[in-house]
This record gives sequence, C-alpha cells and structure tokens, in this order.
Amino acid sequence: MDTTYTGTLQISVVSALGMTPIPGATVTVSYTGDPDSPLETMTTDESGQTPTITLDAPPRELSLSPDITAQPYSEYNIQVTAEGFEPVLVSGSEILAGEFSLQPIRMNPLNVTEEEEKVVVIPAHTLFGEYPPKIPEEEIKPMNETGEIVLSRVVIPEYVIVHDGVPEDPTARNYWVRYKDYIKNVASSEIYSTWPESAIYANILVIQSFTLNRIYTEWYRGRGYDFTITSSTAYDQKWIYGRNVFEEIDYLVDSIFTNYLSRPGVRQPIFTSYCDGNRTTCRGLSQWGSKSLADQGYSAIDIIHYYYGNDMYINSADIISGVPSSWPGYDLTIGSSGEKVRQLQQQLNRIARNYPAIPTLTPDGIYGSGTAEAVRTFQKIFNLPQTGIVDYPTWFEISDIYVGVTRISEPDA
Repeated sequence: MDTTYTGTLQISVVSALGMTPIPGATVTVSYTGDPDSPLETMTTDESGQTPTITLDAPPRELSLSPDITAQPYSEYNIQVTAEGFEPVLVSGSEILAGEFSLQPIRMNPLNVTEEEEKVVVIPAHTLFGEYPPKIPEEEIKPMNETGEIVLSRVVIPEYVIVHDGVPEDPTARNYWVRYKDYIKNVASSEIYSTWPESAIYANILVIQSFTLNRIYTEWYRGRGYDFTITSSTAYDQKWIYGRNVFEEIDYLVDSIFTNYLSRPGVRQPIFTSYCDGNRTTCRGLSQWGSKSLADQGYSAIDIIHYYYGNDMYINSADIISGVPSSWPGYDLTIGSSGEKVRQLQQQLNRIARNYPAIPTLTPDGIYGSGTAEAVRTFQKIFNLPQTGIVDYPTWFEISDIYVGVTRISEPDA
C-alpha cells in the first residue's frame, strides 16, 4: 500500500472508572468537515479496541518543511456510544501520512454523569495553528534552601496536574495525567511524528527536562497554585485533553521517559526553552531546526549540543513514583526465572481480569512459552513491539497498567 497519502488509526475505549476496557462500543469515524457522512463504523473487541483502519491524509511532504503553509494532516471526528456510558465525540483527531495514530477514548458511566454527551475538540497543531510564543525564562531556577522544596533529587512522578489554561485563570480545569501520557500528548501536539527519529528523540528530551524542572522546583506550587504545569504555550507546553498520539512518539517516550538534561554541578533538571524556530525564535532549541539537523545526520545528543552547548548531557532519574517493582536491569525472556518473573506473572494475571485476551498464568517464577505469549498479547494491546520479551518499555508499561487497573480512577467531568 502506498502510504504517501494515507495514515492509519486505532481507537481504544476504556471506562473512566478503573481503566476497564469497553467491549461492544460502537465507533463511527467521519471527516471533521463532513460529520454527517460516516466513513467507517466499527465495534470494539474484548480489549476495547477497534480494528486498525486506513484513512486519507495530505502528502507526507507537507509536514517536513516549515515553508509549506498547507495543513499537513487530515482531521476526523470519532463518535463513540456504549450501553451504560455517556456518549463521546472527539472532533479533530489528526492523521499524518504514513503514521499510525492512537486515539484514546475515556467514557463516563451514566451513573456518575448527568451530561448528554462529552465533546472533545482537538485544536490545531502548534506547528500549524497560531499560539502565543513562550515567555523567556532562565534555564536554572533559584532554589529555596530552607527545606521548603520537597524534592531533594529528581523523581519521575506518577501524575502531573495540568492546568488547562493560563496560570491566573481560576476557571480553567485541572487534570491529573499520568506522566508518560502527558509527555506523549505534548510531543504529539508540539512536533510531527514524520520527522527523523533523532529529531523526535531530542525534542522529547527537551520536553521531559522542561517538565521535570517545573516539578523539581515546584514552580507553580511555590506561587500558591495547586497544579504542576499549564497547557499554555506562553508559559509552558501545549497539552490537549483527549488528543490522539502517534506510535513513533508513543514508543520513544516509553523507552526514554526517565531521561532529562543536566549540566555539571547543577542538581535540577535544566529548564530547556524551545520554540518552533520558524514563526518564533528563542535561545533554546528550534523545533524545525532540529528536524533539519536530523536530516543532515545529527544524532539526538548532537542536536542537544548544537542548541544548548557541549556541556549539556543526558541524565536519568533513579526514582519512579507509583511503580510496584523496580526494573530488574535486564530483559526477561524464555529461560529467565526468579522473583522478578513471578512479580511479572502476578501483574499480568491482574491485568488479564480487565483485558481477558491476555492468557492467565501460573505465577511460578519461570518464564516459559506461556508467559511469553501473555507478554506478546499485552504488547499487542498496548502498542509495543510484539517480541514476547519484557524489555525496559514493556516492564514499565505493565507496571503502569497494573497500577491503573488496581486503582479506582475519578471520572472525567
């Protein structure tokens, strides 16, 4: 198939309570510009997922140059209904040529909501739409050494609280968002997944360091606010409630989510300023410039050094909040054994209660073919390479989903 003018889309539907997949939901896809003419109508499977469908998209080249002013992605409406749940409409889900888009849908049970329908509107991508430029800030923040700062070292939080507006707007809603989901959302909103991997990698590092600086310095809480970061491009990074993310970005974040940028002798993650580099300029990374450097063969760290200097290096947080068991430090595969394998099997068994496509295991601490098959099924459901091997991204995704299915979440408003 020629993917020059098409992209692919899969929709995952879960309950907002307890992260339970919703099988049998009806999902209708239409052009945003022609919402009354359905293109596809599908039913979710036992894992709450639709089949992958192919949809028209503009030429891929439109997303590869800042000089092209045409919209480089197509927009689709996604209408979801399920018995016992509030209907959901997502308007403006983005499809890029040659890219696999993942659209999450969270549905509120009718017994916890009084709304007739939840409507999610995805605005223009930051590289295409008009957004306020970032207000310049110093890359290293002054720290209060009196003990008021809670964090003494860098911790990857389980959640960030995103204020969906400018800081001083009391009417803007706060959202609790899993850290990795936040980074994936911002990266999908700020750059195009059609870019070379090294450019995407560099931009994710910058986004993560920016975020962890806000967390480490308690930038907003120290000013009396009850959130971690805002969705305003003038103050922070663009985060869009309910938006789709792209597979390339999704997997890269899973692989490097504990990383951030450091300078020698500086404890805090560096506040890494960045801008699009075309309509706006800044002292930090140029998004379009990073794409150009990647085209020339620059690696991610080469790109970082180009914009921030050769003394900037990639650091990694040792502590990850909310993880029930630490990464063993090596891949688990057929022939592995021990307590880490037993923990893995127990977590998969609990996840299988929500996702019954995953085979149930005997938690014997021996990684055999049955465990490999359960892992492979998990990887398929959660968009990881289907290797049957528990590598770093798979270990932490299993941990995240295990925590998600064992906790009763708050419903979306």
